[in-house]
Amino acid sequence: MFSVLSYTRRLRGTLLAGFCLLSLLNTGFGAHVDTIDVPSARMNRTLRAAVVLPDRYVRAKRRDRQPFPVLYLLHGGTGSFRDWLTKTPDPTLLHRLADQYNLIIVTPDGDPTSYYFDSPLVKSSQFETFISAELIEKIDATYRTIRDRKGRVIAGLSMGGHGAMFIASRHPDLYAAAGSMSGVMDINTATWKVAPDFAKSRAANFATLLGPPAAGNSPYPGYTMVTLADRLKANNLPLIFDIGVDDFLIETNRELHRLLLANQTPHEYIERPGAHTWPYWQYALPYQVLFFSQILKANQAATP
Repeated sequence: MFSVLSYTRRLRGTLLAGFCLLSLLNTGFGAHVDTIDVPSARMNRTLRAAVVLPDRYVRAKRRDRQPFPVLYLLHGGTGSFRDWLTKTPDPTLLHRLADQYNLIIVTPDGDPTSYYFDSPLVKSSQFETFISAELIEKIDATYRTIRDRKGRVIAGLSMGGHGAMFIASRHPDLYAAAGSMSGVMDINTATWKVAPDFAKSRAANFATLLGPPAAGNSPYPGYTMVTLADRLKANNLPLIFDIGVDDFLIETNRELHRLLLANQTPHEYIERPGAHTWPYWQYALPYQVLFFSQILKANQAATP
């Protein structure tokens, strides 16, 4: 059985060693950030994305055409594509990770409350298609990327954690692994430990996007991760998700963890101190990127 304690200790030791070495070698970081427009034919509008390019990519000579792996990193509810670059306590977090792992990091816009699925009712909210098709096409056409699932991973926080797991579950041919930090693993707001007004507003949002809820404990089967455990098992995709013990979404994460244990789906699940906050996500992201780096190395898709 997976040991949270031993896994966390192993990751912490590797991270500390890596960050200490990086601090000795660099007084600053060479990563470069582009902001690009990404047209969506499906939604008939243009959205934005930030693209963090590692120093090695930026400094490469024209004749060096080595492709780089890509992490698609999704923002949370009421957020934007700039969140991961502006809201972490350390604003160099993505720069450091891009340089350390020679990884392109893409942070796309996902609208404030899209939850990253294709709404059958709202034509301007088709974010499964946007993230899994239109964005990938734009990034692969613009940058030197590994244009294959073996070099592509996806993760996100909160709403974006749901989005990353949901999109990867439906498109295992596109990603080598998926991760979630404080993810909304159940969009049934009755399972959230929040104020009634907030739960009501989010429930109304889901009704707008998906229609009236079905009766029972899963109002939107097929659109929420706790109803997709068998799909995750069938896909056999490497998964990592974590949650703070004081997070209002912790029971939804524990439930998915229980379901994956029950159907014997391999996955990494971590609970650690923290809440639904940027300090927690700043701490969580390096662990997820380390997990992804191991997958990319196994796929021979990591840039040395």
